[in-house]
Amino acid sequence: MAPLFDTRDYNRGISRHVFHYGRCPKCGLISLINVPDDLWRYYASGYHLLPSSEAEIDRSLRHEHYKIELTQHYATSGRLLEIGPSWGAFCLLAKRAGFAVEAIETDRDCCAFLTTRLGIRAIQSDDECAALDRASPPDVIAMWYVIEHLRDPWTLLARAAERLAPGGIMILATPNTEAPQFKIFGRRWTHVDAPRHVHLIPPALLRAKLNGLGLKELLVTTKDPGSLGWNRFGWSFSLANFTSIAVLRRFLRLAS
Repeated sequence: MAPLFDTRDYNRGISRHVFHYGRCPKCGLISLINVPDDLWRYYASGYHLLPSSEAEIDRSLRHEHYKIELTQHYATSGRLLEIGPSWGAFCLLAKRAGFAVEAIETDRDCCAFLTTRLGIRAIQSDDECAALDRASPPDVIAMWYVIEHLRDPWTLLARAAERLAPGGIMILATPNTEAPQFKIFGRRWTHVDAPRHVHLIPPALLRAKLNGLGLKELLVTTKDPGSLGWNRFGWSFSLANFTSIAVLRRFLRLAS
């Protein structure tokens, strides 16, 4: 692993610790070298914002509809499993669209919300591979911006491919290391999100890994509403990471 850059938790400022990222000279995978033993601490209260009312749920869902629309291009019914759903916006849309929905989530409060407020079975576990064995064989597995958080994304992807029902689909979203923003902002790119993003995966590497698992590529896009939204977010929040002036940081972030 060749050293690439040093950075800090610019996004949330939970600590002043310096984090070292390196790049594999063979495959291009960018990885956090000094993963904290207390990584959970960087997902402190406020990371998952649970809706406090039905109105707030409905407002949140407006930003998630593109996900179910993308899904329905390839599957319109069956069992859907989301890994890492947070409080469950996509799960709820999938349930309303007629899917039988389950979820795997590490956060206890999110699991409680999924179960009691949304009526969705949620498996609370920080071992996603073991939790997959407890879920029903899914026709759809969705991981929206999850694999970059995992210490070992390849093992989970392999297990997910094994559990996927014949003819099923897997949906993955993750930061794009080929994005111009990354070349411009480098270690201050907001989608580095140290130390929560343990790996940044080049598209070609992800494609090769998935092909090796016997999965056929159906769609790769950076033009869907979600990608475009995160792109706008990336410009303003990355610029904010260059200043320590609180008022200016707040202004730049609000601009997204």
